[in-house]
Amino acid sequence: MKKILLAIPLCLALSLTSAAQRSMPQLLQKLLNAEYAISSLYVDSVNEEKLVEDAIRGMLENLDPHSSYTDAKETKELEEPLQGEFSGVGIQFNMSQDTLYVIQTVPGGPSERVGVLAGDRIIYVNDTTIAGVKMKNSDIQKRLRGPKGSKVTIQVKRPGVKELITFRITRDNIPLHSIDAQYMLDERTGYLRISRFGAKTHEEMMEALKELSKQGMTQLVMDLSDNGGGYLNAAIDMCNEFLDRGQLMVYTEGENSPRNEAHANGWGDYKGLHMVVMVNQYSASAAEIFAGAMQDWDRAVIVGRRTFGKGLVQRPIKFEDGSMMRLTVARYYTPSGRCIQKPYSRGDKKAYEKELLDRANEGEYYSLDSIQFNDSLRYTTCLNGRTIYGGGGVMPDVYVPIDTTEYTTYYRDMTAKGIINQYVIQYVDKNRKQISKQYKKLKDFDGGFTVTDEMMRDFIAMGEKDSVKYDEEKYRTSEKLLKDIIKGLIARDIYGDQSAYSVIINHRNRDLKAACDILNDRERYDRMLREGNPEYERLVKKHDE
Repeated sequence: MKKILLAIPLCLALSLTSAAQRSMPQLLQKLLNAEYAISSLYVDSVNEEKLVEDAIRGMLENLDPHSSYTDAKETKELEEPLQGEFSGVGIQFNMSQDTLYVIQTVPGGPSERVGVLAGDRIIYVNDTTIAGVKMKNSDIQKRLRGPKGSKVTIQVKRPGVKELITFRITRDNIPLHSIDAQYMLDERTGYLRISRFGAKTHEEMMEALKELSKQGMTQLVMDLSDNGGGYLNAAIDMCNEFLDRGQLMVYTEGENSPRNEAHANGWGDYKGLHMVVMVNQYSASAAEIFAGAMQDWDRAVIVGRRTFGKGLVQRPIKFEDGSMMRLTVARYYTPSGRCIQKPYSRGDKKAYEKELLDRANEGEYYSLDSIQFNDSLRYTTCLNGRTIYGGGGVMPDVYVPIDTTEYTTYYRDMTAKGIINQYVIQYVDKNRKQISKQYKKLKDFDGGFTVTDEMMRDFIAMGEKDSVKYDEEKYRTSEKLLKDIIKGLIARDIYGDQSAYSVIINHRNRDLKAACDILNDRERYDRMLREGNPEYERLVKKHDE
């Protein structure tokens, strides 16, 4: 009973009206009586701890889609990606036929220090076999991770070596980076992809921008596509680097939470940098705060598709056993007054989770004319007074539809069954030394390496062995896409994660092309920040008619 006694007073005491204070003892007693009756009188034995946890979850499920409860284990797993580091052995891995395949080791990390190499397959962790037993990735991670300074013994199978090789690794802190890629797109355009807003994201961003500036960057593409958000403070710190003193970055407000504003201090290093921010339907929360602030102050052109629309503020309330309740206490608003949160029905989480699919079915991702703009959702930017729209999420200034012309059921099946990854692992196993010798640098590989028809025949044969029937017409439709992905994954395995973006993902990224087009057309860039997108006005009139 300790947990529920702690939870109710803590939640309600945050901001209680006198009426709530009068009713609180009665409500609390009702809950206590219900729990006591169930534990004392129910026909079968019950787990009281689970009973209390289910009660908390039940209360939260009837509120909003983002209030939640996590037990101690779930809480740790939830917080770890945002903390900036964890303790482990320092490898990135993939699964190849139920065997852990090392894609790369963390530079300077524990595994690299003892001699583990990319391409090694881990067979044993301590005395436990992890190869060929269909062990879950999460279970493997538990065995490899542990307190800093603790030791773990692994045995690996290395291509070309008959015997297993034994390594004794001392676990250490492994950094979790927020930046997936940073490089120059051309002699003046920097590209920066941020995957999350964690404890060290601002610090990483500043280091990356400094390095790009040394390489000649005078304009920037900030890629927040697929960025699910994270810490509010990280978004605020990032906004501060691009806005002038006193400019409002974001504010929060709720029934029991008075308006709280965050303003720029004017000390930012990149207030004059020309910038485009890329977003899509998976950009959420802190990513929307940053994009919304840049749009509202006419500070950057936003390119892509409407963002997710996650604008509810959760306050973490921790319990003594390590579990945690994340209770929604307010909503996020952009400087112009737009509420980032998309509409939802209380207690209907299923419909909320289906909303992205509904957007797809309604054509929002594929055609601008499928989007309904409502005049009642019209807002104006804080500096130039151009028209922008609310209604949940951030609608980009430049809309870019998804191109599905190369997607076929053959491509889908080869991807879903993991054939692409399996093929790349086998190919790199056989050819790593030759490729590394022939192409010393990534740019040499990018310009010189070709995925041949012979390679694709082997790829097709691998699919057929795994019951993916070859379809000539659908293969030809997806051939260029499949070859690009295979080349990119080979580059990733040999040259590191960032190469996948520069070699494959960004070569065919329509959002990035649109971003570069507008950055390199300064007249259009300035006009967009001054006047907005005239196409949206046309759609408002169409909706009103």
